[in-house]
Amino acid sequence: MKNVFIAGGGLAGLVSACLLARNGVSVTLAERKSYPFHRVCGEYISNETLPFLQSNNLLPDLPLPQINQFQLTSVNGKAAELTLDMGGFGISRYTLDYFLYQQAVSAGARILLNTEVEAITFDGGSFTITIPNQNLKAGVVLGAFGKRSRLDVKLKRDFIKARSPYAGIKYHIRTDHPAHRISLHNFKDGYCGISQVDGNKQALCYLTHRNNLKQFGNIAEMEKAVLYKNPFLKSIFENADFLYTKPEVINEISFERKSPVTNHILMMGDSAGMITPLCGNGMAMAIHSAKVASELVLAFWQQHISRTQLENEYTRAWNKLFAQRLWAGRQIQKLFGAEWTSNLAVNLVSHVKPVASWLVKQTHGNAF
Repeated sequence: MKNVFIAGGGLAGLVSACLLARNGVSVTLAERKSYPFHRVCGEYISNETLPFLQSNNLLPDLPLPQINQFQLTSVNGKAAELTLDMGGFGISRYTLDYFLYQQAVSAGARILLNTEVEAITFDGGSFTITIPNQNLKAGVVLGAFGKRSRLDVKLKRDFIKARSPYAGIKYHIRTDHPAHRISLHNFKDGYCGISQVDGNKQALCYLTHRNNLKQFGNIAEMEKAVLYKNPFLKSIFENADFLYTKPEVINEISFERKSPVTNHILMMGDSAGMITPLCGNGMAMAIHSAKVASELVLAFWQQHISRTQLENEYTRAWNKLFAQRLWAGRQIQKLFGAEWTSNLAVNLVSHVKPVASWLVKQTHGNAF
C-alpha cells in the first residue's frame, strides 16, 4: 500500500505532506482544526533550517525579522545580552502553517480539515486509521499530533501517564521591541519569550507552573501578581497593544522522554519529543524530523529498505540529531524560574560569554 497517512497538521506534518506528495506519494493528512489558526508557540526558527526551507520552496516570500541577539532577564530584573552565532528568524504559525497547507494541497496531498484521528492500529503490514464515521487504510503512518493528544492515550505512550505541571500561554502584541532581538524574561516558576514575527508584531509566549494559576484563579490576575515582579515584563504588559481578545492556552506540556517510533508510527516534532521552550528550537526540530522521516519513507517505497530498517534507521537518526539537544534543554531549564538561579544565568551571560555561547549551541543543530 503505497500511501501515507499523517496524523496532525503542524509543521512536521505539513512539511512531510509537501515533500512526499511532490515525490508522487499518495498522502492524506488529518488536522483537527481549519487553517489559518494560531498555536501556542514561540515562533522563532533557527537559521539551521534555511538551506532546506529555501531549496524546497517551503518559506513564504515575506519580509521576516532576522534575529541575532539574545536578551536574558532574571526574576528581579537583572539583564544581560548575547550575540547569537547562528541566529534565526521570526514567523507566526498562523502565516507559516497556512502557507505550508496551501503548498501541500498544490502538491496533491489530500487534507482532511476539522478531522480528529480517533485511533490507529497496525496489523498485517498495514494501518487502519479511524476518523469520525470512516476507516482509512495506509502503508505508513507519520505522527505529527503535537505536544499532547488523545492519540497518545490511545497508544498508551509512557509519557502520558505522568501528569505535567506546566501550561503554555501565548499572545500576539505590538510593543517597542527590537526586531533583531529575542528576549527571555524570568518570573517565579516560569519564563516568557518575546520576539518579532511577520506583520510588524511580536509573539509573546510563556511557560508557567500550574501552581501560579491555582493560586490566583485566572490568567490575568496571575500575570499581575507573578509576571509583573519582573520589571521588563511589567512594562511590556502595561504598555503593549494586545492583538488577541484572549490568549491561546495549552495545558500539561510535558518534557518527558518519548519514543520516536510507537506501534510502527514514525513520530515527528513534538510528538517525538519536546525541547524546553527557552531553547527556541522546537520549530527547527519539527522541520528537520519531517525531512528525515520523508526521505526514509521514500526509500521504503522504493524498496531500498524494509519496514524494520525504516523504523530502526529513523530511531537512530532521530536520537543522533535530537536526543542530546533535548537533554541539554532539560538541564539548562534548571537555571530558570527562580530568583537566584536566574540571576546566576544572567551573570553567566554577562561575564562568561564563551560558556553561555556554548550552552546555546548545545540546543542548536547544524544547517541542513
